[in-house]
Amino acid sequence: MITYLTIDSPIGALTLVADDGALTGVGMDAPVPDRTWRLDRTAVAAAAEQLDAYFDGDLRQFDLTLRPAGTSFQQAVWGELGRIPFGEVVAYGELARRMGRPGASRAVGAANGRNPLAVVVPCHRVIGADGSLTGYGGGIWRKRWLLAHEGVRPCP
Repeated sequence: MITYLTIDSPIGALTLVADDGALTGVGMDAPVPDRTWRLDRTAVAAAAEQLDAYFDGDLRQFDLTLRPAGTSFQQAVWGELGRIPFGEVVAYGELARRMGRPGASRAVGAANGRNPLAVVVPCHRVIGADGSLTGYGGGIWRKRWLLAHEGVRPCP
């Protein structure tokens, strides 16, 4: 059974989606839930609590069961994103090199853009080779806010 809950945050409403106890999505701008989803705070309570703690400045690393849907390459990219420490950024090319795919920075960027677990899987920590804040599905203002929240200064 797919369950969801929408919470408020400093970057706007976030919709948390879980399936059988695993977090499958964190969507920005409160995506409209599918009519088959059930509103259930208990199924996503840990995610809601950890996100609140993150936004309060009390949490740097999420400890949740995640099950994002994606290709094996996307899963690999999202796994690598999870290894970027709080308060640090890497360029798309560097992320591709870390994965052993130095020529795949564009593919890494595309997979990064399809990350269904915003904030929890920190795609906001990936920047352009020149330090610019390149595209972010939630809007550059959110990326800038998240990086500043994590102490990335100066925030480009």
